[in-house]
Amino acid sequence: MAELNLYQVKKDFGAVTAVHDVTLNIADREFLVLLGPSGCGKTTTLRMVAGLEDVTSGSIHIGGRDVTHLEPKDRDIAMVFQNYALYPHMTVYENMAFGLKLRRFSKTDIERRVKDASEILGLGSLLKRRPKELSGGQRQRVALGRAIVREPQAFLMDEPLSNLDAQLRTQTRVELKRLHERLGSTTVYVTHDQTEAMTMGTRIVVMRDGVIQQVDTPENIYHRPANEFVATFVGMPPMNLLTIQLESQGNEHWGRVGRQRFSLPSRVAHLLRQLSSNTVTMGIRPEDLSMGNDPGVILNASVRMVESLGHERLIYCDVEGTSLVVRAANDWQGDLGETMSLCVREDRLCFFDPVSQRLLG
Repeated sequence: MAELNLYQVKKDFGAVTAVHDVTLNIADREFLVLLGPSGCGKTTTLRMVAGLEDVTSGSIHIGGRDVTHLEPKDRDIAMVFQNYALYPHMTVYENMAFGLKLRRFSKTDIERRVKDASEILGLGSLLKRRPKELSGGQRQRVALGRAIVREPQAFLMDEPLSNLDAQLRTQTRVELKRLHERLGSTTVYVTHDQTEAMTMGTRIVVMRDGVIQQVDTPENIYHRPANEFVATFVGMPPMNLLTIQLESQGNEHWGRVGRQRFSLPSRVAHLLRQLSSNTVTMGIRPEDLSMGNDPGVILNASVRMVESLGHERLIYCDVEGTSLVVRAANDWQGDLGETMSLCVREDRLCFFDPVSQRLLG
């Protein structure tokens, strides 16, 4: 396996710039996830690494070697696509071995590699079957096996689980994570599914409109989002955002929204010096809100809707015209229209500049 580095990589399609000056350093054996909505440039970035798209400017290095202008076959990478791209007339064994035959590997080496990959993926009993005789999950494992037998320097995966149903997607996600830990492979994985990104990635790259918004661990992406886009894109339900007016007197600080005034932590004093006005956007994760009058920031809210998810309830509240979502235990009892107090964990509050939308502090 090897390091993978992108230096100011840009991709233009005519007058449209799909990827803006992406610089990434992907460590050996790392599982890096490119995450973002459709059209954000994540797949285009992956295809440039694979050599399936030309680079407008910048350079790409794999294992210290400049591969920017090399053909895909010369980059020593293996790619797994959203569609399985299996040959329907070939058996599982033949599909996995086909690429090695084209590269003129010996019969003994091909047999060894296919046998090893099939054992890793649990395909040993399926080697004589054809794709039409396999389930979706089995076909996906064959596509993975075809990549594994290459023993490449890096694996590139473009939404490989999106064609699977929810239960199978969860199962295959776990298998992929175990596979990465076993092989120690350098992997770049593209998805729009934040659950896949959070559970699988060593680091996550959040993209929007061809621009990297944040590169960080899953924990930091979730708890310390770089801007409002990351805050609301990662997390389900997303982070609540509340625009407030800041007030200070000596060492005491308050926030005001509509008719409500509430105490804020002392670290707000540091934030005030970064703002051009006294308005700030306060971010709160749904699980960091609770009902009651515990110590902390207190907001008065009116219940508008309740969703039961079996293991928990999502309570949709109104705070002075702004909707907030609260995670609650499934035994929570309340009525629509009821007014209640929401307690906010001060240590989990995020504050964003209302102009730049960047995280403060």
